[in-house]
Amino acid sequence: MVFWVFGYGSLVWNPGFEYDEKVIGFIKDYRRVFDLACIDHRGTPERPARTCTLERSEGVICWGAAYCVRGGLQQEKAAMEFLEKRECEYDQKNFLDFYTEGDTMQPAITGVIVFTSTPDKESNKYYLGPAPLEDMARQIATASGPCGNNRDYLFKLEKAMYDIGHEDDMVIELANEVRKVLEIVPLKKKMVVPSHIPLKSHAQPLQLVVLPEAVAMDS
Repeated sequence: MVFWVFGYGSLVWNPGFEYDEKVIGFIKDYRRVFDLACIDHRGTPERPARTCTLERSEGVICWGAAYCVRGGLQQEKAAMEFLEKRECEYDQKNFLDFYTEGDTMQPAITGVIVFTSTPDKESNKYYLGPAPLEDMARQIATASGPCGNNRDYLFKLEKAMYDIGHEDDMVIELANEVRKVLEIVPLKKKMVVPSHIPLKSHAQPLQLVVLPEAVAMDS
């Protein structure tokens, strides 16, 4: 068995498992949102963190990284067991098409595993749902857990998306709002490029606040 898994949160910068190939690209009709509670990595049951999940949204794209595991049965089993433990807050596995910048019409890979969560508080205890930007920023600025601060998760994602050449405007906006909460002067926002155009950014390097590194396990 050979499988591919798509990372759109901490997997972009910290996969944490052995893989054989990494490809930058995107999936269609999903957008990144901070609507999922994390109570064991970046938060606690008393003060849950907000981490990424995906929301269906027709016509948009979500950039990230796809990882291939083809090193044999033992490696594949170890990688999947690690992912299922790490992504325990996500109650769905979707198998989606994955596209690269070279060909935005034909999928480069089909059947990529994407961990997502049911957007329903009744059936998914980890689903927080949307909230005003200021409320999310206050929660992210103050939450922490065994893997580090919730804000560190957000700032690392902001930098990771810059590093792959495809910043997420929502991530930048939320990160700057967190900086306001922390009384840090927010960065000047880059020129907005419509999310449906998969172009590389030419923005100047971000000057990010350096915070303590997280351990390998994350969500």
